[in-house]
Amino acid sequence: TALERLHAPPRHDDEPRPRLETHGDYLFGVLVVPVFVHGAVHVVYQEVDIVATRERVVTVRKTPPGAEALSFEHVRGPAVGSGASPGMCLYHLFDEVAELFLSLVDAFDDGIDELEDKVEEWPAGRLRERIGDLRHDILHVRRSLTPTRDAARSVLDNRVELDGEELFPREVEIRFADAYDKLLRATDGLDLSRDLLAGVRDYHQAQVANDQNEVMKRLTVVASVLLVPTFIVGLYGQNLKGVPEFGLRYGYAWSWALIVATTIAQLVYFRRKRWI
Repeated sequence: TALERLHAPPRHDDEPRPRLETHGDYLFGVLVVPVFVHGAVHVVYQEVDIVATRERVVTVRKTPPGAEALSFEHVRGPAVGSGASPGMCLYHLFDEVAELFLSLVDAFDDGIDELEDKVEEWPAGRLRERIGDLRHDILHVRRSLTPTRDAARSVLDNRVELDGEELFPREVEIRFADAYDKLLRATDGLDLSRDLLAGVRDYHQAQVANDQNEVMKRLTVVASVLLVPTFIVGLYGQNLKGVPEFGLRYGYAWSWALIVATTIAQLVYFRRKRWI
């Protein structure tokens, strides 16, 4: 029965997929709603199970530990004022969920704006961790938002029926169009947030690559500067008889002068090339 479905224990730990299903004389639905949990790193969701008939709507909220239970009293008020039709109750429920998703997208945008401002200041480890957290949440929210939008669309397409008859009158379908539009805007905003986050990640990766190139350039310059003195010292350190330079009275001083001169010449050349 419908109530047995509401109280059925989950068969796996994954979050349920939001949906609306018709089962003869009742409608069964599942919504996944983002809720606030103090100290949580990622977005936490509350499952809302729905059973609706032509006379009433029953909801069961499954709140995660530590989360603030989402109250629908402000949703129930407008629904009762509209005649308390089950269709209107479901509309107000979907509309509230759509508003929560829009608020969540705004929070993502604020987080990405902070990343863009701090990308030059934060340590690389902290920046990568924050990017990873936002990317995880955006992908997770997308998995919940898309089927929620599809469930609202099924009402607009007249695919929700009880005993072969439409559950939602025309005026309720028009209201559902507003909720669907909000969910569509949230989806578009989420896609934009994902693109902006990808831009921040690409900029950070390019910055890391440039820093690595600068390090390699400096190491190459140091190796090049040391190459000539190493060659000169190695040549005169062979200790072989018959080497012409061994007869020079000031050979040691000349070797040092040659090392200093070649080193200065290389440094000047690298400086003009803007390599150092």
